[in-house]
Amino acid sequence: MSNLDKIKNTVDEQLNGGATFVIFGASGDLARKKTFPALFRLYKNNLLPKSSSILGYARSHLDHDAFLERVVEHIGKDEDKKTIDGFTKLCTYLSGQYDEDESFKKLDQVISKSEDERGMKSGQKNRIFYMALPPSVFLDVAKECHKLALASDEKSVNRVVIEKPFGKDSESCGELLKNLRPLFSENETYRIDHYLGKEMVKNIMPYRFSNTLFSPVWNSTHIDSVQITMKEPFGTEGRGGYFDEYGIVRDVMQNHLLQIMSLIAMERPIGRDAEAIRDEKVKVLRCVKPIELKDVLIGQYVGNGENPGYLDDKTVPKGSLCATYAAMVLWIDNERWDGVPFILKAGKALDKAKVEVRVQYKKVPGSLYGGVSRNETVMRVQPNEVIYNKFNNKTPGLTEHPMVTEMNLTYKERFKNLQIPDAYESLILDVMRGDHSNFVRDDELDAAWRIFTPVLHKIEQDRIKPEPYKYGTRGPEQEARFVQRYGVEQLTEGYTWPKQDVEQ
Repeated sequence: MSNLDKIKNTVDEQLNGGATFVIFGASGDLARKKTFPALFRLYKNNLLPKSSSILGYARSHLDHDAFLERVVEHIGKDEDKKTIDGFTKLCTYLSGQYDEDESFKKLDQVISKSEDERGMKSGQKNRIFYMALPPSVFLDVAKECHKLALASDEKSVNRVVIEKPFGKDSESCGELLKNLRPLFSENETYRIDHYLGKEMVKNIMPYRFSNTLFSPVWNSTHIDSVQITMKEPFGTEGRGGYFDEYGIVRDVMQNHLLQIMSLIAMERPIGRDAEAIRDEKVKVLRCVKPIELKDVLIGQYVGNGENPGYLDDKTVPKGSLCATYAAMVLWIDNERWDGVPFILKAGKALDKAKVEVRVQYKKVPGSLYGGVSRNETVMRVQPNEVIYNKFNNKTPGLTEHPMVTEMNLTYKERFKNLQIPDAYESLILDVMRGDHSNFVRDDELDAAWRIFTPVLHKIEQDRIKPEPYKYGTRGPEQEARFVQRYGVEQLTEGYTWPKQDVEQ
């Protein structure tokens, strides 16, 4: 039996061969660019339940043809037309409000009619609600679903997928969790952080815990610093109104980068089940000290003559102090990581697109080969997934001088015939399988906000002005000096990885 067949069997066992997917916010960018393409790929690989229906729901008034245009818009021009047509036959659209009983009564009627037409029996009337929505309407939709649109028989399951952000600080997150708990149980709730569906992020645990080569050195005895970086080469470009409400720390650091950090830093779980993994993530997050202002650098991009600055975006409030770049240092107060800085960096309008983890080891002791570069492990999450380990090697030829080289696993070269799934495809499959491993638990959210809330409030209350940096650069000029304060070293001049990427 192939791996796909095994996965298909798991889905069928969980959902008994039937499910209705309700995509709230179906007319929006997230649904068009991510949710519908992910569902299409699952359909193409025969991983949706045998009897499936996909119902798009939004306030926009769309006819059926206009809705289907949005469904297929980002699927891909090279896909087989017959497959696309088969997928679109599963899709229907309903316009309605997010806080109105009558709209959700209609929704329930449409789903029930579809279930009857498909001959769904008890235990097959499963409903998966996906909220591709702004957080301001999460609670309204959850309340209406709970009141009027849940699966009617006890053998069928209800599941709700909620997109980030989960609140803006500890207080708002706690309030959201408190209000959602009576509506959907923790077992029914899937809080999606799409970084947990990325191939390289999912590889962190196998890399750490299935190789004795690395396990003994994964601690403060051997590691000097860890950098987790996300760069985007574009600015807000018309989304400034939304972004300004959250900023780069809430938008990226408190969720995406912290999730990566927790997998890098956590202890070995007792098993591979979801709760064992999430237990260890919560434990390590509870050991992280709240961030102090002295360990923070924030920036805001300005125009470079060709591209506008953040404040030039008409959707951004005049004089905004919102950070579009941040570097923050986190300290883990436990035996494994005592004294090791975890440096999280994220920014918009930078010089390139990149997400990576860079583990820098301590200096080689003694003077036998004094001055050689430090070893590093680099995990490139995107683009072009790669893991490489930098080490010192004798320069070929008559010289005895060491040079930096690498042991390299570049995915597109090593796995040429393997299709890497999109993060949303992987995570929606996990929802169908009932696997919470790659989703965020409620106590995990609480632990994460405890780390960031004090410094976010301090920055906002004191109206701390972000440092300017030009669109298309590496960030504020102070960034190099900032990371050097924590022992980070640039490696030997003349070394580049890969050849087309001159940044070390």
